[in-house]
Amino acid sequence: MIIFSTERLSVREIKSDDLEILLDLYKCQETMHHIPNSDKEWDHDLLWEKYTDNMKYYPQGYGIFTVIEKSSGEIIGEAGLFNSFDNPSILELGYIINKGYWNKGLGTELSRGLIDYAFNKLHVEKIITRMFATNIGSIKVSEKCGMKLDAEGITADGDAFKSFVLKAKDYCSTT
Repeated sequence: MIIFSTERLSVREIKSDDLEILLDLYKCQETMHHIPNSDKEWDHDLLWEKYTDNMKYYPQGYGIFTVIEKSSGEIIGEAGLFNSFDNPSILELGYIINKGYWNKGLGTELSRGLIDYAFNKLHVEKIITRMFATNIGSIKVSEKCGMKLDAEGITADGDAFKSFVLKAKDYCSTT
């Protein structure tokens, strides 16, 4: 089921057929460099367990989804909206895009699509992004999407992080 589309991307529910391509994504050190748990030894069963755990949120409209480039039909990553704060009116946005598709504006396009979907379809109050402070690309994407720096700090593992927020009352739809 298609969740939403942008000019160049389609975002849909994950299917078991997607798993091998997404597992390759998880096994690419460069792609996963800025992702928490990137040092985990991902395998077919572990990744499928992660996805099926998130599928329980599909009826509420959020979870992890497959990202497809429309022109090629290729799966290029995953993206999601997560109830990280035990409050469905505040969702966290996250994505992983195959390194071969970086620096083409797809992260920004995908994030804008997720934001628009969250505010206009799910009617959330707030979208949060969190990333390692070294993830300059995701920081720039958050800023391009109108998000404001909300917090900076150090994780329990000693990594510097930044958190950005966009509130529904401050959001102007691009569609």
